[in-house]
Parts: sequence; C-alpha cells; structure tokens
Amino acid sequence: MGGDETQRDVDVDPVRLSARRMERRQPERRGAVSSRYQYLLDLDEDLASRFDMRMRVAARSAVTARVCSVPAGDFDLEPLFAAAAGGLGLLIVSGVVELGTEVGGRTASELVGEGDVLCPWQRGGDVVFFSRTRASSALVPVRIAILDEAFARRMRPWSQITSALVQRGVRRAMALGVQRAATCHPRADVRVALLLWQLAERWGRVQPDGIHLALPLTHRLIGRLVGAERPSVSHALSRLGQADLVAREDDALVLHGSADHHLACLLGPGQRGRVARLQ
Repeated sequence: MGGDETQRDVDVDPVRLSARRMERRQPERRGAVSSRYQYLLDLDEDLASRFDMRMRVAARSAVTARVCSVPAGDFDLEPLFAAAAGGLGLLIVSGVVELGTEVGGRTASELVGEGDVLCPWQRGGDVVFFSRTRASSALVPVRIAILDEAFARRMRPWSQITSALVQRGVRRAMALGVQRAATCHPRADVRVALLLWQLAERWGRVQPDGIHLALPLTHRLIGRLVGAERPSVSHALSRLGQADLVAREDDALVLHGSADHHLACLLGPGQRGRVARLQ
C-alpha cells in the first residue's frame, strides 16, 4: 500500500505533493490546504502596473504561478520552499504571516503580508554557529504563490517582474531596520507605540475616531515583535490606554492622534527628537 501511495505522489506536480505533505503533517487540518494556478497580474496590482496595457495583455499568460491557500494558524513553510527550489521564492498574495526565530529560548518575530517575497531561511552552504528554530503562523487566511524555477524561466523576458520583487525585498529589509531601531528603546510603552504606528502605516485604516489596526495582535505576539515579556506589554498597553493614545474596539486597536503626538506624550519634547531619528 505504501508503494502505491509513493507512485501516486510521483504522478502529481511537486507543489500539490508539497501541499499534500503539509496536510499529512497537520492531520487536524486535513484537506484545508489547496492550490491552483492563477494569473499573478490579476492578483497583484503593483506588478500589473509595471506594464502598459498592451504589454500587460502579452505578459498575463506567462506570469502565472501555483497559489496555495493556507488557513489561519500555525503552518510549515518548508514544503512550500521546497516546491520553489531553484526559483525566486514565495510571494504572499494576501493575508498576514508571523515569522518567528527562536535563539537561546527567546523568540523574535516579524509580520509579512501582501506583496512580500520570502526565500528559504537557510541554504546548504550557510554557516550556523548556534542552534535556531523557525516558525510561521498565519494570522488570517493566507494565499502564497510559488515562484519556482519554471516561473523564473518564464520571467526572463519580463525584467519588470524581477525588478519589482527585488525592490520588495529591499522594502522588507528597511521595515525590519525600523522595527529593530524601535525595539532599542528602553521603555516598553514607547516600543509598543512605535510598533503600532509602523504596523498602521501598512495595515491601518483611517476612521473618524482614529486609525484602526484590525490585526489579531495578542499581547504575546506584540511582545515577540518588540522584545518584551507579555506582562510588560500588558502594562504598556494599559499606560497607552490611560493616556488616551490607544484604545481597543471590537477586533481592532485604535490609535488616537499622530505618531508625533504619541512621542510627545510619552517622552516630552526633550527626547522626542532622539526617537524620531531612530525611525
């Protein structure tokens, strides 16, 4: 019976096989991971805007990739990285993913979302001097495009696509630099405030009562993003709430005022400029 199953796996494409293996590793979600080919220019408006209308029509049929749908919750990126071997990596089409790195018993995280490109965390030639583990979790349902070797070959005539993906990699590195600078502040409430404004730039929605950040941000997750323990995050959010800077409404955190207003309230004019230079 095992031999028949192996033969059936050989007959399917590598991405579908990887999705099947993901299901086997997570039996409680069996059947939840699905994938199909889609036109990326229909899903990613920024990529489509790189072409004029005539060239977009010509490129549309070539710019296709297998898109996997992943439910909210913990999942394993490794099978998807394996499916993208030799290619450009993984493109998040929609949703938000937490990427965590654990070293020495402490976990640091970043949030990535629509338009971000992920590459394998470690290759065979990497030198690792201490052990580390990686984890990924979908905060909401996520769609991920597999930019495999065949995709990379099809993109050779369309340098606009490669250029856009490289720019996104730079953007992600810059965002990580901002997050790292914010976590250098000694006060947890300032670190949390800076983080929330950074996230609001990307995922916030302007409403009459403030900027709504509708992400499932638990205190523990915020702690992994700013380098603080959960009790410290709870205390920091309490301080921000008492100062009428941050409020929770239904499933969203609401930021009142502006980033400068938050810094002025938390630090006063003397130290505000020092924090601004970190951003």
